[in-house]
Amino acid sequence: MKKTIENINTESNFTPKSIRSIYRQDKTNQIGFWLLGVLLFFMIVLFLPWTQNISSTGHVTTLYQDQRPQQINTVIPGRIVKWYIKEGDIIKKGDTILQLADTKDDYLDSNLVLRTKDQLISKEQKLLFYDAKINAIESQINAIENNRELKINSYENKIEQYKRKLISDSSEVVSADIDYKIATEQLTRGKQLYNQGAIALVELERRTAQNNKALAILTEKQQKLLNTKQEINIIKIDINSSRQEADDKIFKSRSEIASSRGEIAGTTGEVAKNKNVLANYITRGNQKWLIAPQDGQIIKAKKSGINEMVKEGEMIVEMVPAKIDHAIELFIEPMDLILINPGQKIRMIFDGFPAIVFSGWPDNSYGTFAGEVSMVENNRNENGKFRILVIPDSLQKKWPKELRTGTGAKGFALLKTVPIWYELWRQINGFPPDYYKTKATIKNAK
Repeated sequence: MKKTIENINTESNFTPKSIRSIYRQDKTNQIGFWLLGVLLFFMIVLFLPWTQNISSTGHVTTLYQDQRPQQINTVIPGRIVKWYIKEGDIIKKGDTILQLADTKDDYLDSNLVLRTKDQLISKEQKLLFYDAKINAIESQINAIENNRELKINSYENKIEQYKRKLISDSSEVVSADIDYKIATEQLTRGKQLYNQGAIALVELERRTAQNNKALAILTEKQQKLLNTKQEINIIKIDINSSRQEADDKIFKSRSEIASSRGEIAGTTGEVAKNKNVLANYITRGNQKWLIAPQDGQIIKAKKSGINEMVKEGEMIVEMVPAKIDHAIELFIEPMDLILINPGQKIRMIFDGFPAIVFSGWPDNSYGTFAGEVSMVENNRNENGKFRILVIPDSLQKKWPKELRTGTGAKGFALLKTVPIWYELWRQINGFPPDYYKTKATIKNAK
């Protein structure tokens, strides 16, 4: 048996090398060491830090409404006369895009603005005429009032004269009355003496004549007194008549003033209306030229050619503003919304810009850009998600200047840093990422 073993060993020494390699004779198996090494490696990897994140897709937009692509529409309907730009042109604010010709009958007159100005000037001159008329009537009223005062003063002076004359006439009446009484007493005694035969008939007749004369004088003086009183009454009536006549003229003049003021009010309304119409005509005339509201690029022209008809408010071209403060529009699932708050850090990648992304190790990624959440909408969109806006992080690398509105983007909202084993356990169980708030949000809440 010993000989047999030696023969086998001797034969093995002479076995070809290829056979020994194929059948791995005299080799030690190391698969256990490799399995143990791989197991140890995975155990170490499970304890490496992993940054939780929420990924979402979106596109480049802007934070301000006036920097988004905008339509340039016509204000008035018309006919295209001339184009001043073409698609792709970079234009400045105030540049003319196209010229329109008005097609409405009310605005076809080329001298419409001048004729409206002439109407306005005529109305304004009419206002000046009415003002002059009112001034003239007021001067006339002053003259009537002054004339009335002069007449009244004159009549009052006459009344004073007649009052003095009335005193004189009253004195004469008293004197004539005394003479008449004396003559009457003498006539009475004369009749008695004549009856007694003491005086002659001639003496009685003389006394009778004296009595009649005294009566006539008394009657004359009384009539003169009455005439003086009547003159005073007539003058008073003249004063009232003068006042009434002056008042009638004044009332008539004031009525003319009121009528003129009414005309002024109506004409003022017409002037204001004409000014409004003139301003509308001038503004409408300026609307025949479509002007660029800001610097930008023409990217789309809906109309083309000459003599095409356009409607009021119809889009002519679309323009992208030259100055844009870029922002990213992302959409977040409702389950992840509570994990997003303003000021939170976001890592972005853009279509067309090469990037190598390790979502769990953001510091080791290449080609990503930093951002932070600017706004979180409180209302769900049509796609069932909530919209957020991300702006550049001023403390990090700036976003590419070559970005264009509408470029696709993908964002990673950075959350807590946890071990890989915890993240795997969370993913397997379907738990959401850990919730936390940024320091800025906590400070604002306080």
